[in-house]
Amino acid sequence: MNKIILKPEREKSLLRKHPWIFTGAIKSVDGKPSNGETVELFSYDGKFLARGAYSMQSQIACRVWSFDEREEINTDFFLKRLQTAIQLREGLNEKINSNAYRLVNAESDGLPGVVIDKYDEFLVCQFLTSGAEFWKKEIVEQVSKLVSCKGIYERSDVDVRSKEGLEISSGVLFGEEPPEFIQIEESGLKFFVDIKKGHKTGFYLDQRANRNFLSTFVKGKTVLNCFSYTGGFSVHALKGGATDVTNVDSSMNALEYAEQNVLLNAFSSEQVDNVCGDVFQFLRQCRDSRKQFDVIILDPPKFVESKMNLDKGARGYKDINLLAFKILKPNGILFTFSCSGLMPTDLFQKIVADAALDAQRDAQFLFRLTQSCDHPISTSFPEGDYLKGFVCRIKN
Repeated sequence: MNKIILKPEREKSLLRKHPWIFTGAIKSVDGKPSNGETVELFSYDGKFLARGAYSMQSQIACRVWSFDEREEINTDFFLKRLQTAIQLREGLNEKINSNAYRLVNAESDGLPGVVIDKYDEFLVCQFLTSGAEFWKKEIVEQVSKLVSCKGIYERSDVDVRSKEGLEISSGVLFGEEPPEFIQIEESGLKFFVDIKKGHKTGFYLDQRANRNFLSTFVKGKTVLNCFSYTGGFSVHALKGGATDVTNVDSSMNALEYAEQNVLLNAFSSEQVDNVCGDVFQFLRQCRDSRKQFDVIILDPPKFVESKMNLDKGARGYKDINLLAFKILKPNGILFTFSCSGLMPTDLFQKIVADAALDAQRDAQFLFRLTQSCDHPISTSFPEGDYLKGFVCRIKN
């Protein structure tokens, strides 16, 4: 088998069971591994460390499959990892309370680059790394045996694959072609999901618990849902007794889905105002016209794509939170999120605090929020803690 020898003292992260090795840590490569092929990792003094998938183009040159020298990387390995991940979700059924959830969460489930989500009777997969792509056929074959489903659909149509030297890919991998939309259930509510073209794998499953939590804050309140997508937070707000909800999103198609989701749950469309446009511009218009809301949700797309644009992303988060604080009513509530994995939680908290200060609003942090429990975070992989949020309250 091909071997990777690390530079002196560069094995520390592997000894802590972190699954990534960057190109700068490698002394030499023994052999000519192809993209995604399994390699063995050794310390400078020849001690076995792990087996992982080699990437020829990514700065992350190797992603670890196993730290156990006795464990071979083969079909049986993937079967066992998939079984473990699926069984863990079965133990969380009462907390998930939905027929749509994440079955496999990449590194945090010991399968780097592999994401599998379940939407009722269909599975949606993403293969984001060279190793995941290398073993795609075996992974699909095993998961089709473990989970009863009508079909498995691939959504590997994300830019991150280009860093691995991979082209985007989507389409049916197993079974039937999925319908135009799938109806899912979440905490007693129903949603239409487009798994072929929707954001991520179709729906923001990682926000499930936070949507449910929001419903406890909105009775008799006016709600503004920014970057509303298909209205997940909005429908939960209506369930919680919100008097009216405003959705703002740049996609008319997403807003049309949001309207359907309102009607699907027998709420009145007269309670909802759908605004297609730029969120920043909308917030400035509200500020200038002195329009205010009781509850505001900020769930923007990823503002930080790389370490190089962390400062730019931070300015974006600062701007949007400052505007939101300005248009909150006294005693108003802000649900604010960042899904940027490169944005540290403490920095995001500071950004929100500075935004309140600059908006001249006296605010409090009430709760810290994170991703739903079907998106676990491995203790040895803090990068998996990508979704962070805060619930803030205005005192004046």
